[in-house]
Amino acid sequence: MLDFSWTEDQIAFRQILRDFSKKELLPNYMKWDREEKFPFDIWGKLGTLGVTGLRVHEQYNGSSASCITTGIAAEEIGKGDFNAAYAVILNGLIGEILQEFASERIKEEWLKPMASGNCLLGIAITEPGAGSDAANLQTKAAKDGNSYILSGEKSGISFAKVAHGFVVFAKTSPDEGARGVSAFMVPRDSEGLEIQSYHDMGNVPIGRGSIFLNDVCIPGDYLIGEENKGFYQVMNGFDLSRVLIALQCLGAAEQTLEETIEHVKGRHAFGRPLAKFEGVQFPIAEHHTWLEMAKWLCYRTLWLRDKGLPHTKEASMCKWMGPYLAREAIHECLLLNGHYAYTKEMPIEQRLRDVIGLEIGDGTAQTQKIVIARELIGKEFKPY
Repeated sequence: MLDFSWTEDQIAFRQILRDFSKKELLPNYMKWDREEKFPFDIWGKLGTLGVTGLRVHEQYNGSSASCITTGIAAEEIGKGDFNAAYAVILNGLIGEILQEFASERIKEEWLKPMASGNCLLGIAITEPGAGSDAANLQTKAAKDGNSYILSGEKSGISFAKVAHGFVVFAKTSPDEGARGVSAFMVPRDSEGLEIQSYHDMGNVPIGRGSIFLNDVCIPGDYLIGEENKGFYQVMNGFDLSRVLIALQCLGAAEQTLEETIEHVKGRHAFGRPLAKFEGVQFPIAEHHTWLEMAKWLCYRTLWLRDKGLPHTKEASMCKWMGPYLAREAIHECLLLNGHYAYTKEMPIEQRLRDVIGLEIGDGTAQTQKIVIARELIGKEFKPY
Protein backbone atom coordinates (compact mmCIF):
# COMPACT_ATOMS: atom_id res chain seq x y z
CA MET A 1 0.00 0.00 0.00
CA LEU A 2 1.34 3.42 -0.98
CA ASP A 3 0.94 6.45 1.29
CA PHE A 4 1.85 9.89 -0.06
CA SER A 5 0.60 11.83 2.97
CA TRP A 6 2.70 13.91 5.37
CA THR A 7 2.60 13.36 9.12
CA GLU A 8 0.95 16.02 11.28
CA ASP A 9 4.38 17.17 12.45
CA GLN A 10 5.61 17.51 8.87
CA ILE A 11 2.53 19.51 7.87
CA ALA A 12 3.05 21.87 10.81
CA PHE A 13 6.79 22.18 10.07
CA ARG A 14 6.09 22.93 6.40
CA GLN A 15 3.66 25.68 7.36
CA ILE A 16 6.11 27.23 9.83
CA LEU A 17 8.82 27.33 7.17
CA ARG A 18 6.41 28.59 4.51
CA ASP A 19 5.37 31.50 6.73
CA PHE A 20 8.99 32.24 7.66
CA SER A 21 10.04 32.19 4.00
CA LYS A 22 7.34 34.66 2.98
CA LYS A 23 7.92 37.05 5.89
CA GLU A 24 11.66 36.88 6.49
CA LEU A 25 13.35 35.48 3.38
CA LEU A 26 11.50 36.50 0.23
CA PRO A 27 11.50 40.25 0.99
CA ASN A 28 15.29 40.21 1.43
CA TYR A 29 16.27 37.74 -1.29
CA MET A 30 17.35 40.36 -3.81
CA LYS A 31 18.79 42.70 -1.14
CA TRP A 32 21.40 40.22 0.06
CA ASP A 33 22.40 39.48 -3.54
CA ARG A 34 22.83 43.17 -4.43
CA GLU A 35 24.79 43.89 -1.25
CA GLU A 36 26.89 40.73 -1.69
CA LYS A 37 26.21 40.13 1.98
CA PHE A 38 25.82 36.89 3.87
CA PRO A 39 22.78 37.07 6.20
CA PHE A 40 24.30 35.87 9.48
CA ASP A 41 21.24 36.99 11.45
CA ILE A 42 18.96 34.83 9.29
CA TRP A 43 21.24 31.84 9.91
CA GLY A 44 20.65 32.25 13.62
CA LYS A 45 16.89 32.38 13.10
CA LEU A 46 17.06 29.23 10.99
CA GLY A 47 18.92 27.64 13.87
CA THR A 48 16.11 28.60 16.25
CA LEU A 49 13.63 26.94 13.88
CA GLY A 50 15.76 23.78 13.92
CA VAL A 51 16.72 24.01 10.26
CA THR A 52 20.50 24.08 10.71
CA GLY A 53 20.53 20.84 12.71
CA LEU A 54 17.95 18.69 10.98
CA ARG A 55 20.28 15.72 10.39
CA VAL A 56 22.04 16.01 13.75
CA HIS A 57 21.14 14.12 16.94
CA GLU A 58 19.53 15.96 19.84
CA GLN A 59 22.63 15.50 22.01
CA TYR A 60 24.51 17.74 19.58
CA ASN A 61 21.76 20.40 19.42
CA GLY A 62 20.00 18.86 16.41
CA SER A 63 16.54 17.41 15.90
CA SER A 64 17.24 13.98 14.33
CA ALA A 65 14.77 14.78 11.54
CA SER A 66 14.05 12.27 8.79
CA CYS A 67 15.42 12.80 5.31
CA ILE A 68 11.89 13.52 4.08
CA THR A 69 11.44 16.28 6.68
CA THR A 70 14.83 17.67 5.67
CA GLY A 71 13.64 17.71 2.05
CA ILE A 72 10.56 19.69 3.04
CA ALA A 73 12.87 22.30 4.57
CA ALA A 74 15.01 22.51 1.41
CA GLU A 75 11.95 23.03 -0.77
CA GLU A 76 10.19 25.60 1.41
CA ILE A 77 13.28 27.67 2.19
CA GLY A 78 14.26 27.53 -1.49
CA LYS A 79 10.98 29.28 -2.28
CA GLY A 80 11.84 32.22 -0.05
CA ASP A 81 15.59 32.55 -0.51
CA PHE A 82 17.47 30.08 -2.66
CA ASN A 83 20.75 30.80 -0.90
CA ALA A 84 19.35 30.38 2.61
CA ALA A 85 18.55 26.78 1.66
CA TYR A 86 22.29 26.07 1.96
CA ALA A 87 21.49 25.83 5.68
CA VAL A 88 19.74 22.59 4.80
CA ILE A 89 22.02 21.31 2.04
CA LEU A 90 25.49 21.85 3.50
CA ASN A 91 24.51 21.32 7.11
CA GLY A 92 22.76 18.09 6.15
CA LEU A 93 25.85 16.77 4.38
CA ILE A 94 28.41 17.98 6.91
CA GLY A 95 26.18 17.11 9.86
CA GLU A 96 25.91 13.46 8.81
CA ILE A 97 29.67 13.20 8.23
CA LEU A 98 30.68 14.75 11.57
CA GLN A 99 28.03 12.95 13.56
CA GLU A 100 28.98 9.53 12.27
CA PHE A 101 32.75 9.81 11.98
CA ALA A 102 34.17 12.77 13.93
CA SER A 103 35.84 12.68 17.32
CA GLU A 104 33.98 13.95 20.39
CA ARG A 105 36.22 16.99 20.38
CA ILE A 106 35.05 17.96 16.88
CA LYS A 107 31.43 17.27 17.77
CA GLU A 108 31.62 19.53 20.81
CA GLU A 109 33.65 22.30 19.17
CA TRP A 110 32.08 22.32 15.71
CA LEU A 111 29.00 20.13 15.29
CA LYS A 112 27.04 21.57 18.21
CA PRO A 113 27.40 25.24 17.22
CA MET A 114 26.78 24.36 13.56
CA ALA A 115 23.52 22.63 14.45
CA SER A 116 22.48 25.64 16.56
CA GLY A 117 23.03 28.07 13.68
CA ASN A 118 25.96 29.79 15.41
CA CYS A 119 28.73 28.39 13.24
CA LEU A 120 29.17 28.10 9.47
CA LEU A 121 31.07 25.15 8.05
CA GLY A 122 32.11 24.53 4.46
CA ILE A 123 33.15 21.31 2.77
CA ALA A 124 36.35 21.42 0.70
CA ILE A 125 36.62 18.64 -1.86
CA THR A 126 36.87 20.25 -5.30
CA GLU A 127 40.28 21.22 -6.67
CA PRO A 128 41.44 22.93 -9.89
CA GLY A 129 42.10 19.50 -11.42
CA ALA A 130 39.60 17.39 -9.51
CA GLY A 131 35.93 18.31 -9.50
CA SER A 132 33.63 15.37 -10.10
CA ASP A 133 36.76 13.19 -10.17
CA ALA A 134 37.08 13.45 -6.39
CA ALA A 135 39.38 10.41 -6.18
CA ASN A 136 42.08 12.35 -8.06
CA LEU A 137 42.76 14.90 -5.33
CA GLN A 138 46.19 16.48 -5.14
CA THR A 139 45.94 18.10 -1.70
CA LYS A 140 48.09 16.12 0.72
CA ALA A 141 48.05 15.50 4.46
CA ALA A 142 51.24 14.19 6.04
CA LYS A 143 51.42 12.79 9.59
CA ASP A 144 53.82 14.73 11.82
CA GLY A 145 53.88 13.30 15.33
CA ASN A 146 50.48 14.00 16.86
CA SER A 147 49.54 16.39 14.06
CA TYR A 148 48.87 16.50 10.32
CA ILE A 149 50.38 18.96 7.84
CA LEU A 150 48.02 19.86 4.97
CA SER A 151 49.17 21.38 1.70
CA GLY A 152 47.30 22.06 -1.54
CA GLU A 153 44.52 24.11 -3.10
CA LYS A 154 40.73 23.76 -2.96
CA SER A 155 38.54 25.61 -5.45
CA GLY A 156 34.86 26.42 -5.89
CA ILE A 157 34.18 26.11 -2.16
CA SER A 158 30.83 27.38 -0.91
CA PHE A 159 31.13 29.58 2.22
CA ALA A 160 34.85 30.10 1.54
CA LYS A 161 34.39 33.79 2.31
CA VAL A 162 32.33 33.38 5.48
CA ALA A 163 32.79 29.91 7.05
CA HIS A 164 34.34 29.48 10.48
CA GLY A 165 35.89 26.16 9.46
CA PHE A 166 36.07 23.56 6.71
CA VAL A 167 35.86 19.80 6.34
CA VAL A 168 38.87 19.30 4.05
CA PHE A 169 39.57 16.14 2.03
CA ALA A 170 43.20 15.32 1.33
CA LYS A 171 45.41 12.42 0.29
CA THR A 172 47.08 10.62 3.16
CA SER A 173 48.23 7.80 0.87
CA PRO A 174 48.89 9.60 -2.45
CA ASP A 175 49.34 6.45 -4.54
CA GLU A 176 46.10 4.77 -3.46
CA GLY A 177 43.53 6.82 -5.40
CA ALA A 178 40.13 6.85 -3.69
CA ARG A 179 41.48 4.50 -1.01
CA GLY A 180 44.02 7.11 0.09
CA VAL A 181 41.69 10.03 0.89
CA SER A 182 41.10 11.27 4.44
CA ALA A 183 38.94 14.04 5.92
CA PHE A 184 40.01 16.73 8.40
CA MET A 185 38.47 19.57 10.35
CA VAL A 186 40.37 22.77 9.53
CA PRO A 187 39.56 26.02 11.39
CA ARG A 188 39.42 29.17 9.26
CA ASP A 189 41.99 30.93 11.44
CA SER A 190 44.60 28.17 11.00
CA GLU A 191 48.08 29.50 10.32
CA GLY A 192 48.95 29.03 6.64
CA LEU A 193 45.34 28.98 5.41
CA GLU A 194 44.53 31.62 2.79
CA ILE A 195 41.22 32.36 1.05
CA GLN A 196 40.49 34.00 -2.29
CA SER A 197 36.90 35.05 -3.02
CA TYR A 198 35.14 34.74 -6.39
CA HIS A 199 32.78 37.15 -8.12
CA ASP A 200 30.18 34.62 -9.16
CA MET A 201 27.27 34.96 -11.55
CA GLY A 202 24.85 33.61 -8.94
CA ASN A 203 24.68 32.40 -5.32
CA VAL A 204 26.44 35.66 -4.47
CA PRO A 205 25.77 35.79 -0.69
CA ILE A 206 27.22 32.27 -0.31
CA GLY A 207 30.70 33.64 -0.95
CA ARG A 208 32.40 30.92 -3.00
CA GLY A 209 36.15 30.92 -3.35
CA SER A 210 39.47 29.07 -3.28
CA ILE A 211 41.24 27.82 -0.18
CA PHE A 212 45.03 27.58 -0.11
CA LEU A 213 46.60 25.28 2.48
CA ASN A 214 50.23 26.26 2.96
CA ASP A 215 51.58 23.63 5.35
CA VAL A 216 48.60 24.03 7.67
CA CYS A 217 49.15 22.11 10.93
CA ILE A 218 46.11 20.64 12.67
CA PRO A 219 45.82 18.34 15.71
CA GLY A 220 45.66 14.60 15.14
CA ASP A 221 42.15 14.29 16.57
CA TYR A 222 40.91 16.68 13.87
CA LEU A 223 41.09 13.67 11.56
CA ILE A 224 37.48 12.74 10.76
CA GLY A 225 36.93 9.00 10.84
CA GLU A 226 39.63 6.54 9.88
CA GLU A 227 42.64 7.50 7.84
CA ASN A 228 42.16 6.74 4.12
CA LYS A 229 38.37 6.34 4.50
CA GLY A 230 37.33 9.91 3.68
CA PHE A 231 36.25 9.32 0.09
CA TYR A 232 33.68 6.73 1.08
CA GLN A 233 32.36 8.90 3.92
CA VAL A 234 31.48 11.75 1.59
CA MET A 235 30.17 9.62 -1.27
CA ASN A 236 27.30 8.35 0.85
CA GLY A 237 26.55 11.90 1.98
CA PHE A 238 26.24 13.06 -1.63
CA ASP A 239 23.26 10.76 -2.04
CA LEU A 240 21.47 13.03 0.42
CA SER A 241 22.78 16.44 -0.65
CA ARG A 242 22.03 15.79 -4.32
CA VAL A 243 18.35 15.25 -3.56
CA LEU A 244 18.21 18.28 -1.28
CA ILE A 245 19.79 20.42 -4.00
CA ALA A 246 17.11 19.27 -6.44
CA LEU A 247 14.35 20.24 -3.99
CA GLN A 248 16.03 23.58 -3.31
CA CYS A 249 15.96 24.30 -7.06
CA LEU A 250 12.41 23.02 -7.49
CA GLY A 251 11.25 25.25 -4.64
CA ALA A 252 12.69 28.31 -6.37
CA ALA A 253 10.97 27.29 -9.62
CA GLU A 254 7.64 26.68 -7.87
CA GLN A 255 7.76 30.15 -6.33
CA THR A 256 8.56 31.70 -9.71
CA LEU A 257 5.69 29.83 -11.35
CA GLU A 258 3.27 31.04 -8.65
CA GLU A 259 4.38 34.64 -9.19
CA THR A 260 4.06 34.26 -12.95
CA ILE A 261 0.52 32.89 -12.72
CA GLU A 262 -0.51 36.00 -10.77
CA HIS A 263 1.24 38.20 -13.32
CA VAL A 264 -0.50 36.72 -16.37
CA LYS A 265 -3.87 36.96 -14.64
CA GLY A 266 -3.42 40.70 -14.17
CA ARG A 267 -1.50 41.69 -17.29
CA HIS A 268 -3.66 42.46 -20.36
CA ALA A 269 -2.81 42.33 -24.06
CA PHE A 270 -5.11 42.58 -27.05
CA GLY A 271 -8.04 43.33 -24.80
CA ARG A 272 -7.83 40.38 -22.41
CA PRO A 273 -5.64 38.90 -19.66
CA LEU A 274 -2.53 37.04 -20.80
CA ALA A 275 -3.81 34.06 -18.84
CA LYS A 276 -6.55 33.54 -21.42
CA PHE A 277 -4.07 32.79 -24.22
CA GLU A 278 -3.22 29.11 -24.74
CA GLY A 279 0.32 30.15 -25.64
CA VAL A 280 0.62 31.29 -22.03
CA GLN A 281 -1.48 28.55 -20.40
CA PHE A 282 0.29 25.61 -22.00
CA PRO A 283 3.88 26.34 -20.91
CA ILE A 284 2.66 27.00 -17.36
CA ALA A 285 0.80 23.67 -17.36
CA GLU A 286 3.81 21.85 -18.83
CA HIS A 287 6.34 23.22 -16.36
CA HIS A 288 4.06 22.62 -13.38
CA THR A 289 3.74 19.01 -14.48
CA TRP A 290 7.49 18.50 -14.84
CA LEU A 291 8.19 20.13 -11.49
CA GLU A 292 5.63 17.93 -9.72
CA MET A 293 7.08 14.79 -11.29
CA ALA A 294 10.61 15.71 -10.24
CA LYS A 295 9.51 16.67 -6.74
CA TRP A 296 7.91 13.30 -6.07
CA LEU A 297 10.96 11.49 -7.38
CA CYS A 298 12.94 13.46 -4.81
CA TYR A 299 10.66 12.55 -1.93
CA ARG A 300 10.61 8.90 -2.95
CA THR A 301 14.41 8.93 -2.96
CA LEU A 302 14.47 10.45 0.52
CA TRP A 303 12.01 7.78 1.64
CA LEU A 304 14.40 5.12 0.33
CA ARG A 305 17.23 6.69 2.33
CA ASP A 306 15.11 6.83 5.47
CA LYS A 307 14.35 3.13 5.00
CA GLY A 308 18.01 2.25 4.52
CA LEU A 309 17.37 1.06 0.95
CA PRO A 310 19.66 1.61 -2.07
CA HIS A 311 19.11 5.05 -3.65
CA THR A 312 22.33 6.14 -5.37
CA LYS A 313 20.76 5.88 -8.83
CA GLU A 314 17.67 7.78 -7.76
CA ALA A 315 19.75 10.51 -6.08
CA SER A 316 21.64 11.12 -9.31
CA MET A 317 18.37 11.18 -11.24
CA CYS A 318 17.14 13.90 -8.87
CA LYS A 319 20.36 15.92 -9.13
CA TRP A 320 20.34 15.76 -12.93
CA MET A 321 16.67 16.57 -13.49
CA GLY A 322 15.84 18.89 -10.57
CA PRO A 323 18.14 21.83 -11.40
CA TYR A 324 17.59 21.32 -15.15
CA LEU A 325 13.79 21.42 -14.94
CA ALA A 326 13.91 24.32 -12.48
CA ARG A 327 16.15 26.32 -14.79
CA GLU A 328 13.85 25.65 -17.76
CA ALA A 329 10.75 26.67 -15.78
CA ILE A 330 12.32 29.86 -14.44
CA HIS A 331 13.57 30.80 -17.90
CA GLU A 332 10.07 30.34 -19.35
CA CYS A 333 8.61 32.44 -16.54
CA LEU A 334 11.10 35.20 -17.27
CA LEU A 335 9.84 35.30 -20.85
CA LEU A 336 6.20 35.26 -19.78
CA ASN A 337 6.83 38.21 -17.45
CA GLY A 338 8.34 40.24 -20.28
CA HIS A 339 11.16 42.73 -20.25
CA TYR A 340 10.72 43.78 -16.60
CA ALA A 341 11.75 40.27 -15.55
CA TYR A 342 15.04 40.79 -17.39
CA THR A 343 15.87 43.66 -15.02
CA LYS A 344 17.15 43.38 -11.46
CA GLU A 345 13.89 44.87 -10.21
CA MET A 346 12.35 41.40 -10.08
CA PRO A 347 13.74 38.21 -8.48
CA ILE A 348 13.35 36.00 -11.56
CA GLU A 349 16.72 36.75 -13.15
CA GLN A 350 18.42 36.11 -9.82
CA ARG A 351 16.72 32.75 -9.36
CA LEU A 352 17.84 31.80 -12.87
CA ARG A 353 21.44 32.69 -12.01
CA ASP A 354 21.31 30.90 -8.69
CA VAL A 355 19.82 27.67 -10.05
CA ILE A 356 22.38 27.45 -12.85
CA GLY A 357 25.13 27.32 -10.20
CA LEU A 358 23.69 24.11 -8.81
CA GLU A 359 23.60 22.46 -12.20
CA ILE A 360 27.34 22.30 -11.51
CA GLY A 361 27.62 21.83 -7.72
CA ASP A 362 27.74 18.26 -6.34
CA GLY A 363 28.29 16.85 -9.82
CA THR A 364 27.24 17.97 -13.28
CA ALA A 365 24.48 16.36 -15.35
CA GLN A 366 27.11 14.32 -17.19
CA THR A 367 28.45 12.96 -13.91
CA GLN A 368 24.95 12.03 -12.75
CA LYS A 369 24.27 10.17 -15.99
CA ILE A 370 27.48 8.18 -15.53
CA VAL A 371 26.31 7.18 -12.05
CA ILE A 372 22.84 6.23 -13.31
CA ALA A 373 24.28 4.18 -16.17
CA ARG A 374 26.73 2.46 -13.83
CA GLU A 375 23.92 1.44 -11.50
CA LEU A 376 21.75 0.21 -14.38
CA ILE A 377 24.33 -1.54 -16.55
CA GLY A 378 26.99 -2.54 -14.04
CA LYS A 379 30.18 -1.08 -12.55
CA GLU A 380 32.32 -3.15 -14.89
CA PHE A 381 31.08 -0.97 -17.77
CA LYS A 382 31.86 2.41 -16.25
CA PRO A 383 33.90 4.59 -18.63
CA TYR A 384 36.87 5.11 -16.29
